[in-house]
Amino acid sequence: MGLTSHKVLVLAAVTALLLTAGTVWAWPRFARPTWRAVLGRIGALLATQLAVLCALGLLANNYFSFYSSWDDLLGTGERGEVSVTGQQGEPGAGPSPNPSPSGAAVAEPPAQPVQRLGRAEVDSGGRGREPSRVGEIQEIRIPGPASGLSTDGYVYLPPEYFQAQHAERRFPAVIVLTGFPGDAKNLITRLNYPGAALGLMAGGRMQPTVLVLMRPSPALPADSECEDVPGGVRSETYFARDVPRVLAASYRISTGPRAWGMMGNSTGGYCALKLTMRHPEVFPAGVSVSGYYKAAEDVSTGDLFKGSQQRRDEADLMWRLRSLPGPPVAVMLAGSREGDGDYQRETDAFVAAVRPPMTVATASVPTGGHNFETWSRLLPPALEFLSRHLAP
Repeated sequence: MGLTSHKVLVLAAVTALLLTAGTVWAWPRFARPTWRAVLGRIGALLATQLAVLCALGLLANNYFSFYSSWDDLLGTGERGEVSVTGQQGEPGAGPSPNPSPSGAAVAEPPAQPVQRLGRAEVDSGGRGREPSRVGEIQEIRIPGPASGLSTDGYVYLPPEYFQAQHAERRFPAVIVLTGFPGDAKNLITRLNYPGAALGLMAGGRMQPTVLVLMRPSPALPADSECEDVPGGVRSETYFARDVPRVLAASYRISTGPRAWGMMGNSTGGYCALKLTMRHPEVFPAGVSVSGYYKAAEDVSTGDLFKGSQQRRDEADLMWRLRSLPGPPVAVMLAGSREGDGDYQRETDAFVAAVRPPMTVATASVPTGGHNFETWSRLLPPALEFLSRHLAP
């Protein structure tokens, strides 16, 4: 029986109930002051708690799709190759200016510099530690002069950033978002974006690129789904206006119309796809890794739309494809064909709904859950895709 089989879940639940009932029934027998009775009490409690934890773990896994199979959980078996399909070229038309989420031109407040908080070590795969060879990771705080928000994150500067022959060069950049609530440090310690990018750049498969590593909500503990909430947090403004301007004012990052890309996993994937579709003038390309296609609405988000059906519709990416002109962007949808809930079915529907000038590519693994293992395997094709569509 598979890990996500309902039979396994039912068996675990029944086992937990039987062990609990058996412990209650046998407990008077374990009340004697003998070493056998003491061991019996300890064994009964451990068995009961283990059974309950297993049942709860299986229930949570079935709901969130963390692991798709026993092999996925244990790290055994054949993982299969990553397959990439779809259009890999550039988007069909250049982006048109649209400097604000509302579509109206606005006066930009002065860009504030980032606050540098420290450094993190690059997992360079034995290439050394010198910034001119492996780059550098800086921990930073990114202010938002237009949105009024601020959050901490990391910036990875590629080796070329520190090399004398590139002293006047400006680089393209990619904003990378975690899932919610997420920790930006996981993008370094669990997914190793800097190490993956360094390997691709060293192999000539990716141009030197700055990575900006962040969580998707700058207003924790709320999950803003990268929306500008009426009368509330302005997360869309923060990511689409503040972050590119502040980073370009603090580092040698290009301000050209094809300089910035966006990608992320889970909630970060939804945000990357939505902001790319809404702001082609800022993000000509985006990648969603195991992302969804409609804004979540639950206890962590609160009322994002304040009763506005139009705002709710506009946060539904399938509605945008069917109801609005296609944006001139290139996107990649990356995930597992089996093991991540309804991801593949919803992705197939999205791909079928895309119309020019928007283009779509996909990257997939045969099986995999909603977890770091799956996402790590999808990083190389995702980063290569963005590199092909960005220009300093």
